[in-house]
Amino acid sequence: MQKPKRNIAIIWGGDSSEFEVSRHSAEGLHAAFDKERYNIYLVMLRTGDWHVEFADQTTAKIDKNDFSFVHNGETVHIDFAYITIHGTPGENGLLQGYFDLLHIPYSTCSVLVEALTFDKFVLNNYLRGFGYNIADSILLRKGVPCHLSHQQIVERLGLPCFVKPTADGSSFGVSKVKTVEQLQPALEEAFKQNDEIMIEKFMDGTELAVGCYKTKQRSVVLPATEVVSENEFFDYDAKYNGQVEEITPARISPETALEVARLTSEIYDLLHCNGIVRVDYIVSREADGSDKVNILEVNTTPGMTSTSFIPQQMRAAGINITEALTEIVENQF
Repeated sequence: MQKPKRNIAIIWGGDSSEFEVSRHSAEGLHAAFDKERYNIYLVMLRTGDWHVEFADQTTAKIDKNDFSFVHNGETVHIDFAYITIHGTPGENGLLQGYFDLLHIPYSTCSVLVEALTFDKFVLNNYLRGFGYNIADSILLRKGVPCHLSHQQIVERLGLPCFVKPTADGSSFGVSKVKTVEQLQPALEEAFKQNDEIMIEKFMDGTELAVGCYKTKQRSVVLPATEVVSENEFFDYDAKYNGQVEEITPARISPETALEVARLTSEIYDLLHCNGIVRVDYIVSREADGSDKVNILEVNTTPGMTSTSFIPQQMRAAGINITEALTEIVENQF
């Protein structure tokens, strides 16, 4: 007798500025999943509105008591949640805690890991404690006076430097500051996005993104993508409006390629990650000409549109994305 298909919910939406990006990731995942093996449902989720979207344009409300819904007169229960919300509540641990209470397995890391990686300042200091190369940074909170003057901040971090929200899935509110006079407007812009922001030392070098996923059967580190932005940095337009060149595999030495792959696998294990994770780096040049690999951030809910880094890297590695998604789902059972 044939086993019944598992019901998979691809959950998109959220309450961040990347709502539309999440929609495109969900569409990419929906196209990639094995529909012969699974029943796939698109679930839009944001404050005050949780619903399933069917192919005929109809919708059904999600029962938050057990994350079920009614379709064609029958109650459907979800077996696995693939979370592709960029920002809150899918990337900061809130949704993961909800699914833990319901005992529904999901595609991302645990509550603790999601919360840790979502806060850039906290994550950077956590990883620095293990000896990784991390840029120096200063934390500011809205309404709390900073003990450093703008001049002291610049003396410590140098110019240019970056101002960014500590906990936001996008590049909104991020500024590259080149003069002391630009610092205050950059702080005000970042505070529009978040109550906590960070000022970070600029690292000059090659930006890389490396994907990774692991199951009980195998460990997969994907080839690095080199990010060459037409803009001052990898901002929203560069990410989503094509103002960037993405080269996979990256134009780096074999030794550096091996090092970033090793670090990615090591960080995945250190953080006890789950599902597909992307680690971003800046490779700078030491005085002796050798490469120095600096960790920029860890993204536990990377974009999954057809042009996103992870699908690009899977194609470059000869990995079938449909099979990879099946591996990730079945690893939870």
